[in-house]
Amino acid sequence: MRRPGRALLALGLAVGLPAGALSGCGVLPPLPEPVPSDIVPTAPPVALSPAAGGDALSPDGFDAVERMAVRIRNVGCEELSTGSGFAIDDHTLITNKHVVADSRDLEVSTYDGHDIQVGATATAALADLAVVRTTDPLPSYPELAETDPGPGDPVTVVGYPAGGELTVTEGQVMGSTRDPLNANLGEVLLTDAPVEPGSSGSAALDDKGRVIGVVYAKTADDNSLLVPLSTLQDMLADDTAFTPAKGC
Repeated sequence: MRRPGRALLALGLAVGLPAGALSGCGVLPPLPEPVPSDIVPTAPPVALSPAAGGDALSPDGFDAVERMAVRIRNVGCEELSTGSGFAIDDHTLITNKHVVADSRDLEVSTYDGHDIQVGATATAALADLAVVRTTDPLPSYPELAETDPGPGDPVTVVGYPAGGELTVTEGQVMGSTRDPLNANLGEVLLTDAPVEPGSSGSAALDDKGRVIGVVYAKTADDNSLLVPLSTLQDMLADDTAFTPAKGC
């Protein structure tokens, strides 16, 4: 059964909402073998064209923050779903755990339609995060911001809602709230940047194009929830934070 865009959780959210705790331990998957040498708030999504403007344009007209976004197609054990992700180095993608869950095969493609060969995948117990190592090199990756954003700071989400075209939506950080899915995670960010099913795993960026968080859900009143950058960094630095993903 095809269910495009399963990979975004819609939640009824109130500040301080309790949630069940998850725990676990493990290690990040190893890097693959060496590769051979040979933005108005609450605006609706707008599909980007190759002529879109921006700094650091490549020959095809896309800028660096657009090139780092990938579409993820999860051919699952019982259904097909779509999500988004983004590169943090030449061979590492960040996305959501629920984007890669129960996978028979992960199909990753870049902004220009090129397929990327996937190696190992690992998921976190504490947060809705996953790390995907790729065999093929990734075309671009953004910088990480120095700190988490504050209320009123601008936010831009770059991803593939409904598994369709690359889109950019803009808004601002509304504040923080308790994570309704993982009680042990603590605070997550609440923004009014529009997201849709398939946006899960998208990078949330500041006004300089630096990563400030990872989209993982939306609320019943259509606000978006982000795993903060500081949480992502802490978990990437922790050898026990991720375990190999389980397939079918």
